[in-house]
Amino acid sequence: MSVLASPRGFLSRLLCATALAATPPVLGMPAADGELAEVVVTATLRAMPEWQVPGSVTVLDAATLRGAGGQHLEDVLAMIPNLNWAGDSSRPRYFQLRGIGELEQYEGAPNPSVGFVIDDMDFSGLGSAATLFDIDSVQVLRGPQATRFGANALAGLIYVTSAAPEKELAGYAAAEAGSYATGSLGGVLTAPVPELDSAFRLAAQRHSSDGYYYNEYLRRHDSDKRDELTLRGRWRYDPSAALRLDVVATHLQLDNGYDAFSPENGRTTHSDHPGVDAQHSSGLSAHLTYSGLDARTLTAIASYLDTRSRYGYDGDWGNANYWAPYTYDFTELQTRHRRTATAELRLQSDRTAGFTWLVGGYARQLRENLANASVGLSIDPINGSYSQDTFITSTYRSTNLAVYGELGGDLALRLHWTLGARGEHHAASYRQLIAGDAAPTSFQPSDALWGGSASLSYDLATNATSYLQLARGYKAGGFNLSQGLEPAEIVFRPESDLNLEAGYKSQPAGGRWSLATSMFVLLRQNAQIKSSVQTDPLNPNTFVLYTGNAVSGTDYGLETAGRWAWTPTLTLGASLGLLHTWFHDFVRIAGSSSTSVSRELANAPHWQAAVNWEYRSPRGLYARLDITGMGGYYFDLPPNPTRSSRYALVHARLGWDTPRWSAFLWGRNLTNHDYPLRGFYFGLEPPRYENKLYVQLGDPRAFGANLTIRFGATTSGAHHPT
Repeated sequence: MSVLASPRGFLSRLLCATALAATPPVLGMPAADGELAEVVVTATLRAMPEWQVPGSVTVLDAATLRGAGGQHLEDVLAMIPNLNWAGDSSRPRYFQLRGIGELEQYEGAPNPSVGFVIDDMDFSGLGSAATLFDIDSVQVLRGPQATRFGANALAGLIYVTSAAPEKELAGYAAAEAGSYATGSLGGVLTAPVPELDSAFRLAAQRHSSDGYYYNEYLRRHDSDKRDELTLRGRWRYDPSAALRLDVVATHLQLDNGYDAFSPENGRTTHSDHPGVDAQHSSGLSAHLTYSGLDARTLTAIASYLDTRSRYGYDGDWGNANYWAPYTYDFTELQTRHRRTATAELRLQSDRTAGFTWLVGGYARQLRENLANASVGLSIDPINGSYSQDTFITSTYRSTNLAVYGELGGDLALRLHWTLGARGEHHAASYRQLIAGDAAPTSFQPSDALWGGSASLSYDLATNATSYLQLARGYKAGGFNLSQGLEPAEIVFRPESDLNLEAGYKSQPAGGRWSLATSMFVLLRQNAQIKSSVQTDPLNPNTFVLYTGNAVSGTDYGLETAGRWAWTPTLTLGASLGLLHTWFHDFVRIAGSSSTSVSRELANAPHWQAAVNWEYRSPRGLYARLDITGMGGYYFDLPPNPTRSSRYALVHARLGWDTPRWSAFLWGRNLTNHDYPLRGFYFGLEPPRYENKLYVQLGDPRAFGANLTIRFGATTSGAHHPT
């Protein structure tokens, strides 16, 4: 039984969560010793203190990212309640918030449920690019964010910002070495340009690792390698208090391997054609704000992102010797080129007592070309022979045009309201050609979509509030193109959801603790559900994934987080997410028959928790301990019945941190626990091809050390890594 199905269990966890909770500070004014800094959220339409945001938000600042994290967003995701991700790649590419989100994409239209933005560039569905070097904050807005971000934020939004230029010469150099041939080198330089009323910041880092698998056939330790490059430049033009222009240019290059599955479910693989998971993203964004319009502020944002990716895997996970006496050899490689351009313009009144307003327009154009090659041959004396040589090329174009607005005001001295709405038109064109077919397949879907939110908040005390929010989100429809599907499985409809949420937040000014807790019920209509079918039980290469619509869905749960500066040197924190998900009446078609399925969502654990202790002495000694865990969850939707087991991970960092230098030893997964990131259930092994669970494991125990040398005027700010 789900913990949420028991009122007593649910209430006990709610009380524990309220007592323990943890949300790290970000982007606010520096705090005095023993006090927590003010948390300011910038991912919303208006920047505001976190305790004033009428919704469930988690913000990880630069200090938290460097203390609890490492190279990639993957390292800190467990600190964020009800946020999960599926494997099937070398880094998290797709996210799930409150159980909603994609697990993978092999073909068809890019159609993410969770928005992902880095420095105003739209990386939705491209989460592998989330390296953490010189990142200032990660902000996660849970629940539909239609007014803010539209069709790609049905479940929520992840908003990442890099460190800004500073007004005095400063910088740092950082080096790291660790187990599994882990190493990195990086540096940052920031300086003013007084003649141009501006400042710049340059950041560069190269990170590499052999990965955590050994390919016994090729005798290689690096078939699952990580090779990641981060290059970023920021320029800030700030000629007056009324005008600011931020320009960011970035190049993120991941040339990772992908060799993470074996028939024995261990860390020794047998692939003769190890996979690849590479992503090269280059982008440019400009963000302008001008407040010299008689108590009004104009904001203009434009971005362009060009991403080329290669994703491939060994389809049989073996080699000729391994599968002898059978001939069994399959590979697949997908090459994508995606270009995304966005433009946004909004005008808003200044925040004053009584009434505020905001209006805006948004445009997004996405173009993607995909080439998919799937080749192989199977011969055995029982099942005969089967060959697969399929070459597919496709082009996809989509345009989103939206207008939105938000009103707000005071109903009484302590009672406030907001009302937001967004209307959006989504139009797409898709064309696919399979080599050898005379005619291409094409679709031209078009959807009119709308969403918004309404909220009431009441100030209980200074920097403490309770709120009630109702929000509607939406997501465009789409189509499936895997071969072997029935006609009724080709097209799926748009989805909408309605989220009702109540919460409490407190962060006393100059205080030593903060608390944020919320409860939600989310109702889905035409819920888009990803399922699978294997059209030939004796041929694992006829295993295909497809999306359809369930009649409805219901998610409900709790998110709570807090932080307590127990003493001037010791800070404690924790977070907890409770979640129950269910979809209703999803029709699976198999040949001439069909069945209706209702069940929990995949990759949606009933609970996720994190606790941490951080010690920092005035002389520089630093220590941090993190424990994260989650409950079991279904690996996939029917016909996959398999589940993961609950697990907990322990990470630690110990060293010395001063204004001019820092040196640390770190360890992750100290108990060396084997835990799964992804699970497939299908027939792989000849000659009987019986269904079996195959899993991709998370990172094992790893150790390392890093050293950072700082120079210049800024020697203790949030941007310096430990």
